[in-house]
Amino acid sequence: MSKQLDEFIKENKKEFDTDRPSRDLWSKIELELDKKKKKDPIKLRWWLSIAASVVILLGVGFFTLMPGKDDRMSVADVNPGYAKKEVRFCSLIEQKRDSLQTFAVSNPELYQQFDADLQKLNKTYEGLRKDLATSPNQQLVVKAIIKNLEIQLQLVSQQLSIISEVSQYKKENSI
Repeated sequence: MSKQLDEFIKENKKEFDTDRPSRDLWSKIELELDKKKKKDPIKLRWWLSIAASVVILLGVGFFTLMPGKDDRMSVADVNPGYAKKEVRFCSLIEQKRDSLQTFAVSNPELYQQFDADLQKLNKTYEGLRKDLATSPNQQLVVKAIIKNLEIQLQLVSQQLSIISEVSQYKKENSI
């Protein structure tokens, strides 16, 4: 059957070639193409505006639902027993630091050295508190926080005893 069709097309080829498209056909095609091109940017702009709206909504939702950087996890969230120790150690450290400050007038250089040591431990303490929320082993971080506070308390106690010995020595030698 395909052979018959091929033969028919070969025999009647001249009749097929007689119909030529009009000269206006290409201009009409170009006009239709121009119309379609004009419609596409509107659709594209519409889809881009929808996508931008979705991104903005997701961003607003993300930032409102996520906890802020100031929201820290506390020791009480991990272990309430250690939270009591933390409060007790912090209050004792503050009391002893206040006592140290009374000696700062008589021995400013010694007080500055003591304060520098305490600042180092306090920076470590603050770093541990920041790491508590993101740590995979929060119980271990809580223990490190309590150990840091114990060391700070021991250091302040030793500093107080050193300052009292220095003050006692100065009293004995001044008479």
